[in-house]
Amino acid sequence: MHYQAFHPGQVWLDTEGKRIHAHGGSVMYLDGTYYWYGENKERTTGEDKIWHWGVRCYTSKDLYNWEDKGMIIEPRPEDPDSSLHPESMMDRPHIIYNEKTKKFVCWLKIMNKDNTQSETILTADDILGPYTIVREGLRPLNMSAGDFDLAVAPDGKAYYYFERVHSETICADLTEDYTDVTGYYSTHFPHPHPPYVREATAHFTRKGKHYLVTSGTTGYMPNPSEVAIADTWHGPYTVLGDPHPEDESRTSYHSQISSVFKVEGKKDLYIAVADRWAPNEMDVPYEAYKDFFDTVFDEEMDPKEKKEVLEKQMQQNLWIPDDKKNTSLADYVWLPFRFDGEMAYLDWKDEWRIEDYE
Repeated sequence: MHYQAFHPGQVWLDTEGKRIHAHGGSVMYLDGTYYWYGENKERTTGEDKIWHWGVRCYTSKDLYNWEDKGMIIEPRPEDPDSSLHPESMMDRPHIIYNEKTKKFVCWLKIMNKDNTQSETILTADDILGPYTIVREGLRPLNMSAGDFDLAVAPDGKAYYYFERVHSETICADLTEDYTDVTGYYSTHFPHPHPPYVREATAHFTRKGKHYLVTSGTTGYMPNPSEVAIADTWHGPYTVLGDPHPEDESRTSYHSQISSVFKVEGKKDLYIAVADRWAPNEMDVPYEAYKDFFDTVFDEEMDPKEKKEVLEKQMQQNLWIPDDKKNTSLADYVWLPFRFDGEMAYLDWKDEWRIEDYE
């Protein structure tokens, strides 16, 4: 299959004709080549406890056609205690390059069995690996740390934006080697509970402004995204609104943004990289699973009544647990941002080409 355009929401195959598995992914540009890496979900059918099968990477020159470079971080099925075991709930790899140490540094979010979330950090001399674990079980700032993004300033200082689980968004400074936090941080977007707490943070800069694109916390079911803007890395951030105003389903076109990157050689082309985690459940209305979370976190509701309401919602298939979803069939929604002043919008396009941009 040879592509000459993007087709958001449709099955995307690599140069060998196989489904691309780079979920919760990001794109890095190095020496004329794009590297797209993410969670390998090829064995995550929801029929067993396999959550991931390592981190996979693809390369491309044109952003349409991607060559599979294989696993850059292998799963460890022989070690049930490893954060890289296939049943370990590993999500959202992010890789940044440290000019000082000459290392590629990868952070992984791990959802632990005790419902806390921690980070595994690995380093490599090449973006394609091999990667070596340098930290495991890190609780940055002694917090349970969820979805995140990493960003590097022009002067080499790095920043870590993450969801303090079910609470707020944190921006933390990284150490010089990018493998830990310094202790300096700022807090943003406080909310009482899901689905309002912000996750899936994606940072980018444009015209001297810092943008954070986030989603609400509804697991693999999609919800309205939110754009915020600031003058500095640590903010304060001002919420501008939903970048998908034309989407009547209020689901960000049934997708969740994982990262944003600027296309090399283009004047003002920024692409939102998003996953359509549950393409088979697009008929479930956003309000249904919003109500599900409101019920879960309603402290005033009688426990017996709450249990009955939740069981009814489950029976109606309004909420299927994430570990029962067949994410091996997840698709991608890549769309270009349209800027109106400072606001960033994402308009739906059945097909689009980067050649149509300056």
